[in-house]
Amino acid sequence: MDSLFEQRLMALHYVYPRPLDRLKRLMLDDAALEYLENRPAWEISQLLGIKPEAAANLKTAYRKSLNTPYSDVYEKHKIIPISYNHPNYPQSLFQLIDPPAIIYAKGNIDYLLDEDRLGVIGARKASKYSQKAMDKIIPDLVAAGFIIVSGLAKGADAMAHRTAIACGGKTIAVTGSGFMHPYPKENGELNIIIEETQLSITEYPPYIQPKRWNFPMRNRIISGLVKGVLVTEAEVKSGTLSTIEHAVEHGKDIFAVPGNIDSALSAGPHKLIYEGAKPVWNALQVLEEYREIQVLNKSIK
Repeated sequence: MDSLFEQRLMALHYVYPRPLDRLKRLMLDDAALEYLENRPAWEISQLLGIKPEAAANLKTAYRKSLNTPYSDVYEKHKIIPISYNHPNYPQSLFQLIDPPAIIYAKGNIDYLLDEDRLGVIGARKASKYSQKAMDKIIPDLVAAGFIIVSGLAKGADAMAHRTAIACGGKTIAVTGSGFMHPYPKENGELNIIIEETQLSITEYPPYIQPKRWNFPMRNRIISGLVKGVLVTEAEVKSGTLSTIEHAVEHGKDIFAVPGNIDSALSAGPHKLIYEGAKPVWNALQVLEEYREIQVLNKSIK
């Protein structure tokens, strides 16, 4: 990537942290963002569909932002910015209508080059049943080479990350805030472990705090990264199922763990099974969906 363009893109994204489809509007006739700092505010207003006053403020903030040595700042804090044309940027994210313009990463960014990734998600109030299901399923997924992807939320997400790490596997945490504001606090120790030994990513610059509307956006990235999504427990109306909605839209495989018919946390997986998700209670049932693909890949290599 051209270093000047990288600097301009990071400066723009810092003050206007929007997905690539939004930022591309400014690149239609200015691919390298060479003229943005001098572009009239009314043009920025029209291109982005924002009010003229907001466009003027954005232009002013962008000009100031250009003077910040982001590469040096991020390196100091072990943050790796991965722009959409970086070699480690996951190509599967381009299937999204609104892929991230920049992914901020801490940890082993080579995890993003391995396409064998599976999402494991569930309720924030997940019961011991979720942990039992993961103890039964995740070790064999890890042994087969799959990276476990989840959202570092309380409950099932944290269980998925911990289980993958405990059995010697790899995990990616996709978070809904910047690195200066890790969330939730209950997972602080786990967050540090993932940043130092695994991989944590976010589309938000470091200063962005965890806001309610960030997490549905986070969920689309989980969906975009993985080949399939496994749900252990979830209520019918839950944030967990919003990730599934994204996954269905992107044509990803959906796996659901059947549970107690008296449990509200099993209602979500049962609904998904009724709608066509594959019921699973061991890793082989997941792996058989990809075995031919894996064998083919190995034969090609």
